[in-house]
Amino acid sequence: MAELGVERDREKDAIRREIWALLERYEVVTSPRPCYGKIPGFVGSNNVAAKILKLEGFRRAETIYTTPDLSSRAIREESLKRGKKVIVSLPRLRGYVILDPSRIPSSKYGFASTLRGSLTLGERIRWPENISVDLIVLGSVAVNRDGSRLGRGDGFYDLEYAILKELHVVDDKTPIVTAVHDLQITERKIPMYKHDVPVDYIITPTQLIVTSTTYPRPPGIIWDLLSIDFIKATPILRVLFGIS
Repeated sequence: MAELGVERDREKDAIRREIWALLERYEVVTSPRPCYGKIPGFVGSNNVAAKILKLEGFRRAETIYTTPDLSSRAIREESLKRGKKVIVSLPRLRGYVILDPSRIPSSKYGFASTLRGSLTLGERIRWPENISVDLIVLGSVAVNRDGSRLGRGDGFYDLEYAILKELHVVDDKTPIVTAVHDLQITERKIPMYKHDVPVDYIITPTQLIVTSTTYPRPPGIIWDLLSIDFIKATPILRVLFGIS
C-alpha cells in the first residue's frame, strides 16, 4: 500500500487477519499455505466454477478478465471450455496474458488456467488495448453481502480495475464477480474508499449472492494516491500519466 501512496487502514487489516485465521483454523485453504498475505485458494472452488455458469453475464460474455488467483483457476478453465477468451493480469502490474481457446489444445485448458500455464500457452501483452471485457473476476480476502470487499492490502487489484477503466476496456456496467469460500463472507462493515472496487456477485461453494451494491466504482486512476516514483517505475502508468 505504501508504494501506491494509500494509507493502511487498521479496520481493514483486522478483518483480513480474522478471515485468514478462520480459513486456517478450519483447514479449508489449499496450497500454498499458510494463506496469510494471500488471496487464498480454497476447498470447493470447482463448485464455484459451476455456479458462475448460471450467470447471464457469464453466458453472454466473450472475453473475461481475471486476477491470477487460485480461487478463480477453475473459472478460467470453464471459460476456456466454453470458447471464451480470458485475460489474466500478471502480479504487480507486470503485464497481461491473453488466453485464446482456439489457439490452445483443449487437453491443455487445465494447465492454461494456472499462472505458469498461462505464461506458457497464452500471449503476453503489455496492456489490453482495443479489447472489450464483458465480465471481471476479482480475487478477494473478505467480502460483505453489501458488495464491499478486501484484497490483500497492497491496492494492486483496485488499481488494475482503474487501469482497465482508463483504457475503456470496462465500464460501470461490466459485471464484477468474486469467488470466495463461505467463511470469507464477513458481517463486519468493510470500509470502502474512493479507490476501492465493489462487487456485484459473490460466489461461494454453496451460494450465489447478488449484492445489489450501492458503492460507486472508481472513476479511473486516482493519481493523487500514487507516488511519482511509483508512476515512473510502472510502464503502463508512465504512458497513461503522459511521461515520455
